[in-house]
Amino acid sequence: MSTSNTVRFRYSQAILAAAVIAFIGALPLAAARAYLLPVLLVPLAVGLWAWRAGTDANADGLRLRALAGQRRIGWDRVVELTTDPRGRAVARLDDGQQVVLPAVRGADLPRLVAATGQALPDPAAGSTGQ
Repeated sequence: MSTSNTVRFRYSQAILAAAVIAFIGALPLAAARAYLLPVLLVPLAVGLWAWRAGTDANADGLRLRALAGQRRIGWDRVVELTTDPRGRAVARLDDGQQVVLPAVRGADLPRLVAATGQALPDPAAGSTGQ
């Protein structure tokens, strides 16, 4: 995916800060007994997820990133961009599948559409002649 005109949507960096604080807070517990060392993996996994997860969009399509993988979706497969009841952005694909876009809220949809290189229709210029 080209990085020149890519719009990136990421989760709040406060999650990453909280994961670092939780990791530091779990150190004394993990140091107390060897069998408690895996406790450190939880804040580590949350921190990696917060750093990596999100959605990248450009004129070629979408790249959905998770903790351990990614998925590319071309704009030709996207039929509709909408929101779910929780306010998250959802892409409905040509095969009927609905994909929640990580870190994209409903209010971010205009920025997401602008990443396609196409303009949004102006609601003020709608049907005024009847």
